[in-house]
Amino acid sequence: MATKPRLVFFGNERLATGVTTEAPVLRGLIAAGYDIAAVVSNYRPAASSRRARPLEIEHVAKEHEIPLLLPARPADILEQLSSYEAPAAVLVAYGRIVPPAMLELFPAGIINIHPSLLPAGRGSTPIETAILGGAAQTGVSLMKLARAMDAGPVYAQVTHQLSGRESKQKLATTLLERGRDLLLEHLPAIIDGSLAPSPQDETKATYTSLIQKSDGRIDLSKSAAQIEREIRAYLSWPGSRTTVEGSDVIITAAHVEAPGEVALLAVDTADGRLAIDQLKPAGKREMSAADFLAGRRSRSS
Repeated sequence: MATKPRLVFFGNERLATGVTTEAPVLRGLIAAGYDIAAVVSNYRPAASSRRARPLEIEHVAKEHEIPLLLPARPADILEQLSSYEAPAAVLVAYGRIVPPAMLELFPAGIINIHPSLLPAGRGSTPIETAILGGAAQTGVSLMKLARAMDAGPVYAQVTHQLSGRESKQKLATTLLERGRDLLLEHLPAIIDGSLAPSPQDETKATYTSLIQKSDGRIDLSKSAAQIEREIRAYLSWPGSRTTVEGSDVIITAAHVEAPGEVALLAVDTADGRLAIDQLKPAGKREMSAADFLAGRRSRSS
């Protein structure tokens, strides 16, 4: 069986802050027969950090004996990447600016999977932004990387309907898998030039905002509905922190208390009550509201 074209892969496939991944895009390219010359990632945890998460993409690269490049600067590996003579590259959550000289290395360009319906949702936090805004839908765009952030022309898009219950991790996983399928469907035509991308409408461009650690502090002057969305959007990082029953906790799951409902554990907000389903007290494991309350009763008895 003939080998498919050679590619360079950029990124770590973590589409949002704090999420994990099974690297379905890289695995899908390998399974489809593409020759992955190298994986280029932007990941350098501090040597003293004991909480640094293993890089999932590194495991896949080692499993398939693919070189993993972790350059301090992308420009440092231009010569090495040029030597691969790959017609195209694929980029999924690289997390840094790709220099113009690198864009010019690949005749068919660098193809990027972006988790929004461009030109809406440019930037690094489209998944969190969709959850925070209570969006009814989002999607994935397959685009050609350009010098301006997420402004390159688009090859294809797929829409994804939201239920309003998705966590950041769940949505990131779903969009990554849909992005993989979209890429595998259109990559042959992109490489051979038979599929031309369409320019984005700049008048409809919107941009996402960076998320700060301070965003995780729950503000009870907001509505219960908004806080519930924040809990889902900030899961894993920065986490949704508050004080409940005198204890500092991170709330990991909650819902808006329905009319007539009497939740085991709830807090008042500016609009409605937020019923707490799961939480993680400081220094302890995640637990249900019932277990949290039972623990407090046992300590006070």
